[in-house]
Amino acid sequence: MREQFRDVSPEAPELQPIISGLFGEYEARYGDYFSRDAEVELTEWYLPPQGLFIVLERDGEIIATGAYKPFDEHTAELKRIWTHPTLRQQGLAQRIVRELENRAQFAGYSHAFLTTGFRQPEAVKLYLSLGYQPQFDIHRNPEEYSVAPFDGRLRFTKVLALARLKTA
Repeated sequence: MREQFRDVSPEAPELQPIISGLFGEYEARYGDYFSRDAEVELTEWYLPPQGLFIVLERDGEIIATGAYKPFDEHTAELKRIWTHPTLRQQGLAQRIVRELENRAQFAGYSHAFLTTGFRQPEAVKLYLSLGYQPQFDIHRNPEEYSVAPFDGRLRFTKVLALARLKTA
C-alpha cells in the first residue's frame, strides 16, 4: 500500500467527482441553507505560490483532499478538507490538515483560518484536537449559530509560526 500527497489544480478532471460529492454531502446536511450566499471561488486562489490544492492518494486512488487560499497577507484559509466516506475516522483528515499547515508555513503564512458548518461536530472535534482556537462558544448549541446575527459558519484560527528565529 503506497500513499503520497500530490499537488493538483482545483480544476483537475479527477477532482471534479470528489468536489461534486463534497457539495452533495453539504446539501444533504444543510439543504439549501448556505446556497443563498454561495462563495465565489477562483482557481488561481488555490495555485502556488499563494495557494495550494492537494490530494492524498493510496495506490493511485484519491482518498482525501484539502486546500488553502490566502485569507490575508499572513493567513492561509484552509478549505475542501475531505476524506473518502469509507475511510473516515482513520486520521486521514488530520494528515491533510497537518500537510496543509506545513506547506502554508513554508509558503510564508504564519496563521491559519478555517470555517466549518454548524452541523459538522466531527470537524469541530478534529480542529480542536489540532490546536485550532474556536472563535465561537463551543458550549453553545451549534444550531444557534444558524440564525441571525450568525451565518452558520463556525470559525477557527491557529498560529502556525511565531517570528522565525535566526539560525547561527
